[in-house]
Amino acid sequence: MTRRAADNIIAKTGAISFIKNAAKEGLKMNETLRTISERYSCRAYDGRLPEKNLLDAIALAAVQSPSGMNRQPWRIVVITDKAFIDEMDGEGMRILSEADDQTAYERFVERGGKLYYGAPCMFLVLQRPGAGADAAIVSENIALAASSLGLGNVICGMASIPFGGPRGEEFKRRAKFSDGWEFGTSVLVGCASAQGKPHAPDMTKIEYAD
Repeated sequence: MTRRAADNIIAKTGAISFIKNAAKEGLKMNETLRTISERYSCRAYDGRLPEKNLLDAIALAAVQSPSGMNRQPWRIVVITDKAFIDEMDGEGMRILSEADDQTAYERFVERGGKLYYGAPCMFLVLQRPGAGADAAIVSENIALAASSLGLGNVICGMASIPFGGPRGEEFKRRAKFSDGWEFGTSVLVGCASAQGKPHAPDMTKIEYAD
């Protein structure tokens, strides 16, 4: 299959159809590539907490992430206390509602009024200062691991809002922050209440320097 043919298939039918067609053409596609192509950002959860063995598997995938010079400048806090998550959610929405720019607040209201979309679990990625790239890699491992196990997930940088508000120090203490560590990112995980669709890949963003 030529590169132009691949571009045309993806543009017309999407990545999943491309994978199916690639298999027919003899290209080797594996479960990793399939998970990447089928993953979507889940913003609707049914409230059920995934089983502990699934959360353990995702946490293991998180700490297996690569990092610069293998420094592993992260800590993973798995928050399964739904009441705590909801408390931070409410505080985050309150902060957004009082912001001068209402764009983010209005967007969340349109999506149901929940900063964390009702997710029952948060994988909180703490980082050393300046280690944002490494924390982002961890979030990708978490998201793909969750998807591979059939769980909904969404990478949520907005989870930082409550930690920077008036109750920030309280929330940091309860979320097991410690000296020298800061918010990196988070991934919300749970059982999806509705099946979503992966975003369409933009092949124009790829160039080859032949």
